Amino acid sequence: MEIRASTVLPARREPIELHTGDGLKLVGELALPLDRPPVATLICLHPLPTHGGMMDSHVYRKAANRLPALADLAVLRFNTRGTSSERGTSDGVFGGGEDERFDVAAALEYADFHDLPQAWLVGWSFGTELTLKWGRDPLVTGAVLLSPPLHRAGDADLDAWAAFGRPLTALVPEFDDYLRPQEARARFARAPQAEVVGVDGAKHLWVGEPYVRIVLNEIVRRVNPAAFPLPTEVPGS
Repeated sequence: MEIRASTVLPARREPIELHTGDGLKLVGELALPLDRPPVATLICLHPLPTHGGMMDSHVYRKAANRLPALADLAVLRFNTRGTSSERGTSDGVFGGGEDERFDVAAALEYADFHDLPQAWLVGWSFGTELTLKWGRDPLVTGAVLLSPPLHRAGDADLDAWAAFGRPLTALVPEFDDYLRPQEARARFARAPQAEVVGVDGAKHLWVGEPYVRIVLNEIVRRVNPAAFPLPTEVPGS
């Protein structure tokens, strides 16, 4: 059976709540491999909620639908403060990327408390800025950035990540609205461990199954290389 945009593979999926240091409750979901422990964990930080970003933004939904089964990964998705999705609405109001530092911390604390291994932050657009600004935590193994605009997060955050020393990969669409590969390589050069991967033909929102497959494969290549490359078909009718 070919894996398509709508494919949902077997996993243990459970609704979760995160509790922030400033007293908010955030709604989310944890997807785990069906019958074995995960080898690593993706903590997904979604695009800008004031422009439709949420835990169900399509790349993250497809990661949760596929990667527990295909790559033995735990996928933790949640709505940042004031953000709504089918799962529900998180407490609070949009904090402009500043108050969300408590949201990032709450997700990491949840992963730590529940013994989820090898936490990797996966930020997309606004989520990349949360990653760079607030993700420098000893619990973090590394980070993958999708369509980083480097708007709220800038050179000082890249310098701080350079000192942090953890792996950093930026997947940059050829036709991104905010930051394209050539400029991205120049700006990310401030962090010697950063790798910029330009993706031909892609746009900021990664629309289209070929681009989703590229994103998921590049994540898995770094987080669980043994599962790379991901299959495009699974047994079934």
